[in-house]
Amino acid sequence: ALHGGRKMEDYGRFLALLVSALLVGFVSVIFSLVWVFHYREGLSWDGSTGEFNWHPVLIVTGFVFIQGIAIIVYRLPWTWKCSKLLMKFIHAGLNTIAMILAIVSMVAVFDYHNARNIPNMYSLHSWIGLAAVIFYSLQLFLGCAVFLLPFAPVPLRAALMPIHVYSGLTIFATVIATALMGITEKLIFSLQNPAYSTSPPEATFVNCLGLLLVIFGALILWMASRPHWKRPPEENAKLLQSSGGTPEGTERESTMTDSSNAGKSDLRINSEAARKQNLKLDEAGQRSTM
Repeated sequence: ALHGGRKMEDYGRFLALLVSALLVGFVSVIFSLVWVFHYREGLSWDGSTGEFNWHPVLIVTGFVFIQGIAIIVYRLPWTWKCSKLLMKFIHAGLNTIAMILAIVSMVAVFDYHNARNIPNMYSLHSWIGLAAVIFYSLQLFLGCAVFLLPFAPVPLRAALMPIHVYSGLTIFATVIATALMGITEKLIFSLQNPAYSTSPPEATFVNCLGLLLVIFGALILWMASRPHWKRPPEENAKLLQSSGGTPEGTERESTMTDSSNAGKSDLRINSEAARKQNLKLDEAGQRSTM
């Protein structure tokens, strides 16, 4: 009953926020496509403006929208009965897709700049953007090495989990801020007649895209930061059993035929210690958002 109540706590509010975030994120992707096809020169890969246009489209689609979904995938209540390992693969897979799209978007920018003899890496937007891609790649690599593969020791996972969560949310917020700098920089450089300062239709449209990105980021960070919406550890009792522990509230009796009460007591103490260690890590894992 407690477990079921926890699953349903503020479920309606969570569902409303989730639908809102998905809708705002999807509309943001549509806005980025409308921008490049209606106001710019579409998409291509020939060193023209069309090649540069891949940059905003892939950043909004992958580095913002897909990364945001990856952050909250553990919080979807209908996935709580799925194995934690499966959710780890989904989380890592979504982040991998976002990373690939971000890298392709960076290649498009460098290729466009080189074709047009435009200097690279001179703006604050480019500095922070490249740093975000690098740290995001490191975050993904270390996350897979420590939390997905079965080789990292339990104390290391428990120690790195808060860092993993904090860095993931920080990178996501940084990406949103960098995207806002990027679209503003692009409008200032591109809109000359009429100028950006006169608020032509393209400027108003792209400013609305920026507002959508802020709203999407705020919704994702809010859902990811609510402790009562995290994946409950009770769902992982079977995983704890298979790893050598026992579920909360149960005590497995030894089947050994040792007549020594002291030996049985030691066995129960060791089993309880192992269970608590695994449960501590598992509860920490529920807070994973990146």
